[in-house]
Amino acid sequence: MELNHTHDPQARSWLDSANGPDNDFPIQNLPFGVFRRRGSGETFRGGVAIGNQVIDLTAVTASGTLDGLAADAAHAASQPALNALLAMGPAAWSALRHALFDALSAGASGPRTDALRASLVPQDDVEHSVPTRIGDYTDFYTSIHHARNVGRVIRPDDPLTPNFQWLPIAYHGRASSVVVSGTPFHRPMGQAMPPGSSSPVYGPCARLDYELEMGFYVGPGNALGQRVPLDRAEQHIFGMCLLNDWSARDHQFWEMAPLGPFLGKNFCTSVSPWIVTMEALAPFRVPFSRPADEPQPLPYLDGAANRAQGGVDVRLEVLLETAQHRARELAPARLSATSFRHQYWTPAQMLTQHTVGGCNLQPGDLLGTGTISGPTPEEAGAMVELSLGGSRAIPIEGTDEQRRFLEDGDRVILRGWCERPGVTRIGFGTCEGEVLPINPG
Repeated sequence: MELNHTHDPQARSWLDSANGPDNDFPIQNLPFGVFRRRGSGETFRGGVAIGNQVIDLTAVTASGTLDGLAADAAHAASQPALNALLAMGPAAWSALRHALFDALSAGASGPRTDALRASLVPQDDVEHSVPTRIGDYTDFYTSIHHARNVGRVIRPDDPLTPNFQWLPIAYHGRASSVVVSGTPFHRPMGQAMPPGSSSPVYGPCARLDYELEMGFYVGPGNALGQRVPLDRAEQHIFGMCLLNDWSARDHQFWEMAPLGPFLGKNFCTSVSPWIVTMEALAPFRVPFSRPADEPQPLPYLDGAANRAQGGVDVRLEVLLETAQHRARELAPARLSATSFRHQYWTPAQMLTQHTVGGCNLQPGDLLGTGTISGPTPEEAGAMVELSLGGSRAIPIEGTDEQRRFLEDGDRVILRGWCERPGVTRIGFGTCEGEVLPINPG
């Protein structure tokens, strides 16, 4: 995607809160989500984040100040989920983004700007829902560093599976248990094989973990049996979010013989409320390449555009807030930090691979990128890596606590943002979730 005036680093908004240097939602971002006023019982509807406010797209639509494709897109986004907007495709997404950008810009005036001012709702006063009706959720496994780290726990002598460097591996997850950031969940129950035992036991998960991931939402779908070629894949991707694929490692490792994850993954997946569009991410695209001595992608997963800018440089970090942090009013402790640019496969390659067998993706479907880990130990995207499979205790900064896996009361916070010299920083907000004790029922 080429840069345009909505990426201008000199652009400012008449909304002062959008102009701060550490603000996640400047005018160059304009991410989409679904919201309502907290505790109001209102219908959820589409909104756009700007500074510390949310633009109510239902109110903007009712004002009649938008026209053409931008008006159609705003109307589609005024529903309780964003599926209708995502189905419209890049031209509509861009038309609405540009109309909002122009009316939000410093010095803008007129009925459209007045309508935006009147539509603003403070972010502190809203609650969110999952942005789309997710028909299907697929989670990939595309970090070679994560694959090697976890592989050494399961298969020390042969950590990387033979197919990993040839195709984006994935499993189909459970869409019904995808929840929006801030939703707590109960520690899951299941079967596990204790070390040295000859028979499994049933009980609460003893090795509960997080996974630092990103997700991306499908825009226009494809018909059953119709493949999406790599050079058109990003026309089917609306934008990206933060994602935490919570994992019951003891249950997962026992049940993944011979099939894929089941109870180890299906109890909860958290997503951040805001979707940062691919257009907003354009200034942060980076080349995709492989070392010459490693397998190169097969032709259907290779292309000049993907090589030139298939990657995205999103800075990521994981924070842990324990009950002790809350009791002592301490800031959460950072566990790790890395970048999405290290991923072994790009979003376009993931989407193309998903369709080559004829699978029909639909607007609003969610695809997870898999755990994001970097090349150094402190860039690990999961606790199973940081603790070396539970063999090493992780000291929690600011407290006298240690962790090998998550405990009840732990709150995991994912943060993501993009920045580079000469470009306005944009952010994803946070993706948060707290572990509750097992549900006695």
